[in-house]
Amino acid sequence: MKQEEARALLAGAELIHSATAVQMALDGVAGRIRAQLADRNPLVLCVMAGGVIFCGQLLPKLDFPLDFDYLHATRYGAETQGGKISWRSAPWISVKDRTVLVVDDILDEGVTLAAVKESLKRLGAAEVLLAVFADKLNGKQKPVLADFVGLTVPDRFVFGYGMDAGGAWRNLPAIYAMQEKDE
Repeated sequence: MKQEEARALLAGAELIHSATAVQMALDGVAGRIRAQLADRNPLVLCVMAGGVIFCGQLLPKLDFPLDFDYLHATRYGAETQGGKISWRSAPWISVKDRTVLVVDDILDEGVTLAAVKESLKRLGAAEVLLAVFADKLNGKQKPVLADFVGLTVPDRFVFGYGMDAGGAWRNLPAIYAMQEKDE
């Protein structure tokens, strides 16, 4: 996306969650994760690229021993609608017999995270927990639910705080929704 297009997209977008609300939600989800996982030495897996902001800010708030790695699976790429799952990188650290915490930006339809969870279980993970910063309230039956959720977002295309719009604005500290087509 060209710079002018990205700026126009942001100018026409609706603020859904302010940067302050995002940081408060981050503190809340970190507290819930600490309460449940502090004594388990989990393997934390960041789902690239969307989960990098959430995971990067979450890790310093988890004041207990853990291992860290990443994976890259996506259905979106530069698109606004999900397609076929693309596996770009599997974790390097073994998940066998581990409690695994998968950290991602959003639980939309749940197809990607369900596939990730199933794959990690097949690889021998003892337990797979999901932490997402945003859970989309789309009214659809999702094949997987998140164990830890920062905030909910409406059934619109959202961006910011790890979520991008055409490759842009993943770096925003707040969450915005694209202008709806009939607006």
